[in-house]
Amino acid sequence: LPSPVSAFAKKPKTQVAEEGATVVFETETEKPDAKVRWQCNTKDLVSDDKYVIKADGNKHSLTIQAVTKEDGTAYAVIAGGSKVKFDLKVKEKEVMEEVKLELKEKVKEEVKEKKGGSLLGCRPVSRAILIYEHTPDTKTDLTGLFTEKPQSGEVTVGENINFVAKVNAASLLKKPTIKWFKGKWMDLASKSGKNLQLKELYDRNSKVYTFEMQIIEAKPSFAGAYRCEVSSRDKFDSCNFDLTVHGGCPLTHSMDGSEEAGELDFSALLKKSASKSQVKSEPDEDVWEILQKAKASEYEKIAFQYGITDLRGMLKRLKKMKKEEKKSEVFLKKLDPAYQVEKGHKMKLCIEVANEDVDVKWLKNGQEIQSTGRYIFESVGNKRYLTINHCSLSDDATYTCVVGDEKCTTELFVKEPPVTITSNLEDQMVMKGERVELECEVSEEGATVKWEKDGVELTRDESFKYRFKKDGRKHVLIINEATKEDCGHYTVKTNGGESMAELMVSEKELEVYQNIADLTVKAKDEAVFKCEVSDETVKGIWYKNGVEVKADARTHITHIGRIHKLTIDDVKPEDQGDYTFVPEGYAFNLSAKLNFLEVKIDYVPRQDPPKIHLDCMGHTADSTIMVVAGNKLRLDVPITGDPAPTVVWTKGEKACACLFSISVTTSLHNTWVPKNVMTEGDGRLHVESTKGHCIFTIEGADKQDEGLYSVIVRNPAGEDKADINVKVVDAPDPPSAPRILSVGEDSCVVQWDPPKSDGGNPVIGYVLERKKKKSYRWMRLNFDPYTDTTYEAKRMIEGVEYEMRVYAVNAIGMSRHSAASQSFIPVAPTSEPVGLCVDDISDTTISLKWRTPEHLGSSELDGYGVEYCKEGSDEWVPAFEGLTERTSVIIRDLPTGEKMQFRVRAYNTAGPSAPTSLAQAVTIREIMQKPKIWIPRNLRQTLTKKVEETINLVIPFQGKPRPVITWSKDGEPLNPKQVSVRNSDTDTILFIRKSERKDSGKYEVKLQIENVEDTASISIQIVDLPGSPEKLKIMDVWGFNVALEWKPPKDNGNCEITGYMVQKADKKTMEWYTVYELYRRTNCVVADLIMGNEYIFRIYAVNMVGLSLEPCFSADSAYIQKTGFEYKPPTYKEHDFSEAPKFTHPLVSRSVIAGYNATLSCSVRGIPKPKVTWYKNKMDISNEAKYRMFSKLGILTLEIRKPCLFDGGVYMCKAVNASGEDVVECKLEIRRKYP
Repeated sequence: LPSPVSAFAKKPKTQVAEEGATVVFETETEKPDAKVRWQCNTKDLVSDDKYVIKADGNKHSLTIQAVTKEDGTAYAVIAGGSKVKFDLKVKEKEVMEEVKLELKEKVKEEVKEKKGGSLLGCRPVSRAILIYEHTPDTKTDLTGLFTEKPQSGEVTVGENINFVAKVNAASLLKKPTIKWFKGKWMDLASKSGKNLQLKELYDRNSKVYTFEMQIIEAKPSFAGAYRCEVSSRDKFDSCNFDLTVHGGCPLTHSMDGSEEAGELDFSALLKKSASKSQVKSEPDEDVWEILQKAKASEYEKIAFQYGITDLRGMLKRLKKMKKEEKKSEVFLKKLDPAYQVEKGHKMKLCIEVANEDVDVKWLKNGQEIQSTGRYIFESVGNKRYLTINHCSLSDDATYTCVVGDEKCTTELFVKEPPVTITSNLEDQMVMKGERVELECEVSEEGATVKWEKDGVELTRDESFKYRFKKDGRKHVLIINEATKEDCGHYTVKTNGGESMAELMVSEKELEVYQNIADLTVKAKDEAVFKCEVSDETVKGIWYKNGVEVKADARTHITHIGRIHKLTIDDVKPEDQGDYTFVPEGYAFNLSAKLNFLEVKIDYVPRQDPPKIHLDCMGHTADSTIMVVAGNKLRLDVPITGDPAPTVVWTKGEKACACLFSISVTTSLHNTWVPKNVMTEGDGRLHVESTKGHCIFTIEGADKQDEGLYSVIVRNPAGEDKADINVKVVDAPDPPSAPRILSVGEDSCVVQWDPPKSDGGNPVIGYVLERKKKKSYRWMRLNFDPYTDTTYEAKRMIEGVEYEMRVYAVNAIGMSRHSAASQSFIPVAPTSEPVGLCVDDISDTTISLKWRTPEHLGSSELDGYGVEYCKEGSDEWVPAFEGLTERTSVIIRDLPTGEKMQFRVRAYNTAGPSAPTSLAQAVTIREIMQKPKIWIPRNLRQTLTKKVEETINLVIPFQGKPRPVITWSKDGEPLNPKQVSVRNSDTDTILFIRKSERKDSGKYEVKLQIENVEDTASISIQIVDLPGSPEKLKIMDVWGFNVALEWKPPKDNGNCEITGYMVQKADKKTMEWYTVYELYRRTNCVVADLIMGNEYIFRIYAVNMVGLSLEPCFSADSAYIQKTGFEYKPPTYKEHDFSEAPKFTHPLVSRSVIAGYNATLSCSVRGIPKPKVTWYKNKMDISNEAKYRMFSKLGILTLEIRKPCLFDGGVYMCKAVNASGEDVVECKLEIRRKYP
């Protein structure tokens, strides 16, 4: 045998100590070098003044000094993987003295009772006290059906005592049945009376049954062993308890067999001799062991010999005992047949042993379990625990607990929960060459998922196009440098669900919404180059004359959204040149030129009238200047005049700025020097003058700044005026919420209204986006502005709910998005209806029928629409308003003699399907048809019905025009009060609500159209119960047999008598028993009657309806005389049913994917049941944990858990019994998960 699992050779015991005493716990380990830890309430102990820990080889001790009440708790000692728990109980000194005195008193009483003769059934009191002192304080786990078991009790003669049992019926399908027994077989239900009462209570809230047994005025004879049994369908549980009665001696039993009602003394039922003194005492015999070994024919004799009167109860009890297993001497509680635990959870197996010092061994699939971190062995009193932490699939196995030569076995099933997707994939749209990451989250870490694209599984290829990343519960599919071929629907699948998303890859090049323009500026002015591109993320580089521009104090480079700016403050002559903006990653650039304007004016000491020079900017006087809302409006007007002119700016008819007086003096260098610059109070308007220029600026222009601006310059020599038309443009307002006009299988048609305002610039198109209803990510459907207000969106998933929104685009930019449309689901129209044909036709009507479309899609069918038109015309007319849900229709009021064409469409949410039409036009004219009756197959034979049953005959026919229908019975017209007839164009119905026997007969139906007719007949038979047989006589009596004879009944119920039921009854009990159920003859012999009994007989007649209402009784009785012969049963040779094993279904070669469980199955037959062994490559694999073998009703299954490439090979199954053997084999191929 394997070495013991426990690391302890000697274990510490629970002790009881007084306060202030010193307690020593000692233990011994199997190995001298074992490391031992002592714990108190799961906390490790170290040596100090209170605790002294010693180790000497394999002997270890824990000493607790000066014990207090706080030390009374749970302790444990740990060595390796074994852990033993024990308790220290601390008692006060007075309590301990009382316990000792009580123990002495009880021992004295026990000694006296032993000397004078103890009561039967009483237990030693000293033993109970010793158990109290040394038994660990552990709670017994309740098993079976009982939630509370009756406990042993003691009572004084003449007092009452109650025993209570409780059963929880919450999980039971049927009310539990309880029985109380005294001894081994005596059922106390028959003893209920003045000394015994049985009660039953039920609590509806807790669903608990409470059963009570009350013993009233106890007597010494009541002492002994009792048993309580409870059963519910296939569940059974029992409990034993004892009753001890003090203060009396056993009563002398009477020999007459009489007993008082409710008395528990059943000894008078047993046969005893007249005088006990004359009979030697014989050892007690176990009646149940005798019954188990005896033959069934001897049961009655044994029951009579041992005084068992309840023979039926004895047989039921004996049947249950044969099913019970033999009680183990080692195990008090064994393992259950099977346990189930979820993967990752903890499992605890528990057994109870009779000897708490015995060592146990735990085996897994026949191999001893070694102590590790996952397997923990515990010993608490007489209980032994095996704890398995973090159960995995490898723990799914057979576990065995071995104690000496006995063992108990259980199966542990590890259930792997399905892996679900907690965070779904999201649709994505990327540019060509970008990196794509499709991410999802599953419910379990380390789970295996499968990625598919358009239904094809994705694997790691040599080019590393796809990469699969796991991060805890997150799974990511990475696509490097996406191309157009990567467009499609990607699906991630687990064993508990799947998620789908769409990837769209666009080859759209970078668009330029606003190009940079040439600039002409003067010294110390600001030069701003501005451009706008379609992608906000694109960066760029500015160049001057091919040299990269670097930002400094005068040069500023900004990138905000789609707008890139280069700003040069205080322009100098060296800033003149060609400026270029190059977007990163794109092979094009934007260029513009900066011109420096140097104005030199010679001083002329004379007066010149003021002059506005707008031609220098490239504008005429009445030109229109456009500015984008939010940008700066800068009007730079060159002016001349001597002396310095006064400048007035006006908008419309109002002056928009104060008068600005500028004094100009002449210097040596002939330069303009401004003397005064003022701004408007709100800070948005600025007017300033430089040499030869007047500049009008509006910060953050908006729509109200739009209009006609006038600039007037005056000096003493004259004045000049110029008008400038300013137009402020902006991005348009958002369009109205889009409307879904129609949907298709993977598309929809959406329409919207233009925005209320185009922002002062015509709308050049629209941009659309869509998203799934439950998602937060919007996907753009077009990059180029779409000019129309109706758009067909494609590449959607049928059955998924979507929303749409729209942006308006003009030359300035893109509007805010519109409100989202109502959600919709792409649904394809159904396929066209099939099988359209003409069912019937008359002069003005036609009946059409068809079948439902073969493909209905994911939407429900709304109905069908039917149209018709005249031959040669294209004008289709609806046959009726709305739709019909039926697959047939009658169209009325059609022109007689006209050739008409008909077609049918199926409608659902997506609209009408393609039409299906008749092969050719139909002429509206009734067709003459001869009358013809179509008798159903079941009516071609006689129809049999019981009395008062309903008769409903539906007889279809054909004939045009509608024929005249006539019914008759046996050549006579039908009685309208008894029979109803209903006629239609296609059938006639004969209806009888409650049939009677007089309705039997031959019914004829006749169809007539002018001189042409057709007839058919139907036979109906109404049957009833037969009358009773007549003249039952006893013809002869011999031995155990009686010969009977009778005559058939006069009334057979209108059908054949199928047999007779013969019954017998003993005149003492008058209980009837059936001898023959369907006896065909009118005479019989009743055998196997009991001698000494007198019998009477009765007979029922039986037909197809049932038994006759009244039986026929025998006039005389038959008395069976007693005889003295002995019956010897014949002997028969037993048949040999043995058969050599033979495989009725062979193994089949398979090819499976690595990582997924695989099974091999075959079936075998053989008697006796053959022993089955599995081999892989001729090696026995029966004891390997990777394989699980099942056998059920001859079907053999081998399960291979998550096979790898090394599990491939030839598998063989061999079946062997005493008659021979048979072998079958197959080949298993393991494929890589990712080829």
